[in-house]
Amino acid sequence: MDKKLLRNQVKHSLQEIDAEQFKLSSLHIKKNLMREPSIIKGKTIAITISNKREVDTKEIIETLWKLKKKVVVPKCKPGDRTMNFYEIENFNQLENVYMDLQEPKPECTVLVPPENIDCIIVPGIVFDRSGYRIGYGGGYYDRYLNGFKGMLISLAFDIQVKESVPAESFDIPVDVIITESARIDCAKNRKESTL
Repeated sequence: MDKKLLRNQVKHSLQEIDAEQFKLSSLHIKKNLMREPSIIKGKTIAITISNKREVDTKEIIETLWKLKKKVVVPKCKPGDRTMNFYEIENFNQLENVYMDLQEPKPECTVLVPPENIDCIIVPGIVFDRSGYRIGYGGGYYDRYLNGFKGMLISLAFDIQVKESVPAESFDIPVDVIITESARIDCAKNRKESTL
């Protein structure tokens, strides 16, 4: 199945989740994420600001701040499709940009280089059990993650995880996917599939 079709199917399924279930599932995902060793041990966590029908990350960010973690969020440069992460200490340091996304204001935040980030929570729309994902089509994360040495985690509702998704040679899979009901060890699944 092609990426565009899969992306649209899953987007439609996400719209079908009722508000109460959406909130409850996001809460379960947050609880599961907070048990992750890389989140417990990590000092600097990279995460996007959720938009519309994505797992709610604002509550996750608030919990990370309470745990005295450094939270860094991405600022995209559409011109060359690159991005950088900036530390935020409150939500007032964000601004609305294109497509109603929220990004850090560079003038009042600090740029954090990739080598100072312990774990990146990578967004996506569709995932498979090997950690490959279909994102929003911009390629920002695949460019940024090339050479990144830390842990890669994705957050997804169960309905976003499929048996397989089309993958390109330049796609960088995540190590773990956290859903409301499971912890999927993608790195282990990839290793087993090559045996």
